[in-house]
Amino acid sequence: MRVVPDTGILLGALITSGTPPDLIYRAWRKKAFELITSEWQLEELRRVSRYPKLRKYLKPAEVGTLVNGLRRQATVLQELPKVEFAPDPDDNPLLATAIAGMAEYLLTGDKRDLLSLQKVETCQIITARAFADLLGLSTAD
Repeated sequence: MRVVPDTGILLGALITSGTPPDLIYRAWRKKAFELITSEWQLEELRRVSRYPKLRKYLKPAEVGTLVNGLRRQATVLQELPKVEFAPDPDDNPLLATAIAGMAEYLLTGDKRDLLSLQKVETCQIITARAFADLLGLSTAD
């Protein structure tokens, strides 16, 4: 199963343990599914993790470990097709990652824009909680 987690899901895995993002990240580390990402998203992870509102929750070393782990163990796409499906144009590279990576699921918490699409080509767009449930992962909350 091929899965693209959005940047918020990946960073959420570092911020709070026992949550769906954390459980999904741990399941991926145990090879429960194939994680698809892109150079674009790795750069976005670095950039977003430096936002002042997130710096108090994220240690630069943890973000570096996450990015390095993704580079080693995930499928990292170099080139992305140009797509224009998202209500928010900033989300199009994430949709392009899902399409180019032939992902079955794109995981997001973006209710207004991404989740409202429900599906793009053959990729279902669902919440981290829905995916955790699909994998049979128990959540603390």
